Amino acid sequence: MSFLNALPGAVAEGLIWGLMAIGVYISYKILDIADLTVDGSICTGACVCAVLITKGVPVPVCILLAFIAGALTGVVTGVFHTALGIPSILAGILTQLILYSVNLSILSGKSLISVYTYTDSLILHMSDNPHAVLAAGIIIAVVIVCLWLFFYTEFGLTLKSTGDNPDMSRAQGVNVNFNKVLGLAISNGIVALSGALLAQYKGSANINDGRGAIVIGLAAIFIGLSVSLKIKSNFVVSLIGVVGGGIVYYVIYNFVILLGLKTEFLKMLSAIIVVLFLAIPYLKKEYFSKKKSIKKVEEGK
Repeated sequence: MSFLNALPGAVAEGLIWGLMAIGVYISYKILDIADLTVDGSICTGACVCAVLITKGVPVPVCILLAFIAGALTGVVTGVFHTALGIPSILAGILTQLILYSVNLSILSGKSLISVYTYTDSLILHMSDNPHAVLAAGIIIAVVIVCLWLFFYTEFGLTLKSTGDNPDMSRAQGVNVNFNKVLGLAISNGIVALSGALLAQYKGSANINDGRGAIVIGLAAIFIGLSVSLKIKSNFVVSLIGVVGGGIVYYVIYNFVILLGLKTEFLKMLSAIIVVLFLAIPYLKKEYFSKKKSIKKVEEGK
């Protein structure tokens, strides 16, 4: 019964983190870049949104500015990587470190800022989980449609080709470096957008928001793709699967918490979930496929 009561909240939070996972999907799967900026950019989105709400700025404007702030963090990482020749992983880590100070400055040196008293103006909040699920679902649907329309334009296709084969794209006259910067901007903008929703849902923004976000994003991606690839998969189906992966992750997360897992083991649980969904396809291919091949050879003899 406790699990059923907690389910709407798990779905709402799973949708928000599923949106974040869409951002990770763009950098990790489309651009083929391991971007660790997300641990900082999601916090940037949350901090910008929360501070602006307390200043009386309309919530839709707060969300838009949070997206722009997140996109700028992606630009910084992209410039580090393309213009300065810093490896993408290290570029993301460096931007993440910079963002800790930036986010602290946005919060005026505080570790937390509350928007709980502004509940009536928020788009979603944990006090009304069914409404939060509906609001998050609508925003995600809009984001997916916008990404679908963009990535099937000529320019969007060149961005996808940059991740698939940068050398061939460069040979065709595509500005690969610009595409990488743009892709990282879109990716982190979406991540920051999820941070803005998260701040509203929780009623606060914390300087430590986003720690381990990349792990949750990867977990959602591998959970979602392990299911969506079994059906006729395309770009939109993959994005929907990623969001579904975020929901599954948080349902499992809440279920394990209700079983009494100590809080100090929650990060370890996140890592284990990612390990499992990374390992299962490999083990299936490595061991079960080999066994089938050996069996067919033996039957042929």
